[in-house]
Amino acid sequence: MKAIEENYESAKENDKSNRNQTVYSKTEILEATTRVKVTTAMVLDYIATYKEVAKSNMRQYGIPSSIILGQGILESGAGTGPLSVLANNHFGIKCHKDWSGPSVNYDDDAEQECFRKYDKSMESYQDHAIFLLNRPWYRPLFELEKDDYKLWAKGLKNAGYATDPKYPDKLIAIIERYQLNQYDAEVLGKDFVVQVSNEKPVSFNSDLYQVAPGDTLYSISKKFNISIDDLKRYNDIQDNSLSIGQNLKVK
Repeated sequence: MKAIEENYESAKENDKSNRNQTVYSKTEILEATTRVKVTTAMVLDYIATYKEVAKSNMRQYGIPSSIILGQGILESGAGTGPLSVLANNHFGIKCHKDWSGPSVNYDDDAEQECFRKYDKSMESYQDHAIFLLNRPWYRPLFELEKDDYKLWAKGLKNAGYATDPKYPDKLIAIIERYQLNQYDAEVLGKDFVVQVSNEKPVSFNSDLYQVAPGDTLYSISKKFNISIDDLKRYNDIQDNSLSIGQNLKVK
């Protein structure tokens, strides 16, 4: 939680001077309501902070926790995007005619559109659930299996949640990269099977290594008997951040 709060403060200071300028580690780009760069550690911190809220909302409202967390990560830039910092809005929900609460203006599909503002991020999570539950065009989603995140992701796009044609692909990629569907299984009382990529795994004898959860530059350098400086130079890495699934040259 402390790491996220520090990210919030950094983003706030940065936003005062230039709302379009963001300074983050060069690892992963999250792009929906806003475009930010985040580290794997920041995403994992976000998941740790909000996974219980997502599971609770799944139990109460019937929305897969994987979808809730995936949308939260994507729409808010793992809690670092301008809307989440300025308005505690983690899902890019616009004001619409039925909103009478506070708001902020932000450039999205059009200039200075009205977005909902919340006192606390938890209110954003609850409003997201109610927003989906109370609108008839989202009702078909609630007839889907509670752990079918792929159909939910596609259904959200078809129902008009996002204008980005690649929105389902982005959402599904985040869910699978961080195995967010494990929380669906926990809520449903099902066994969770770790998903293995269909791609051919990278061998230790290969010139490439695919970054796995828990890997660091130090652990990889020891694994392949290579210095951290050489590892960074081979892969044009400017800092110490890595992304899960990233392929690194190790020879």
